[in-house]
Amino acid sequence: MARVLITGSADGLGLLAARHLIGEGHEVTLHARSEERAREAAAAAPGAADSLAGDLSSLAGVRALAAQADATGRFDAVIHNAAIGDREPRRAVTEDGLPAVLAVNVLAPYLLTVSLTRPGRLVFLSSGMHHGGDPGLADPQWTDRPWNGSRAYADSKLYDTALAFAFARRWPDVPSNAVDPGWVPTRMGGPGAPDDLEEGYRTQTWLAVSDDPAATASGRYLHHRAERAPLPAVRDPAFQDRLLELCARLTGVRPPA
Repeated sequence: MARVLITGSADGLGLLAARHLIGEGHEVTLHARSEERAREAAAAAPGAADSLAGDLSSLAGVRALAAQADATGRFDAVIHNAAIGDREPRRAVTEDGLPAVLAVNVLAPYLLTVSLTRPGRLVFLSSGMHHGGDPGLADPQWTDRPWNGSRAYADSKLYDTALAFAFARRWPDVPSNAVDPGWVPTRMGGPGAPDDLEEGYRTQTWLAVSDDPAATASGRYLHHRAERAPLPAVRDPAFQDRLLELCARLTGVRPPA
């Protein structure tokens, strides 16, 4: 039995992954952005060990979530599933003065990871759209560029993919991988999404708990359990380190040594 924390597990792929792992006998901790949503998540995933609330758009909310989660013990795996999609019509800003897409999709998984007792495995949800992200890191907060929700999302998924590779390099004892779940018919993906919903969550649950040697390898970008080639910048240690420094500067927490 593995202890697994899944962010954003009140609905969509996070909830489906939680139900699957619970059905296999694993100890799953759910997460939602509010107490009300956390209760809804618990009702939707009977048998979950816990359901925690934490607003990932807030740095204080992420720290509080990390403290709550850590108090329950070390996790064998963390699945960073929570995200804001690509249809944001404007540059929404959080209470910390950060673009919400950057805060939720990138800074939250970074800060949660470095704030928890080091977990056994890490799974970062990426997207095929990361190939359209900007590896220049010239304007990650979109203060100079005209806002484009789709491109901001692509940037965030590029950063998520690079974080998976950065942690794989810095923590060689912790398998860390990025997963493209495909364009699946969730609330974020929309009802017309053509990809397989079950395959959309199976890769992350497999990476989280399987003893299959292919599941315990590290530093990969996968789609439906098959390794795919990420944008080349993802594999560049210099780009990874620049991204980690950005995350450290914006969150106030240094990256892992």
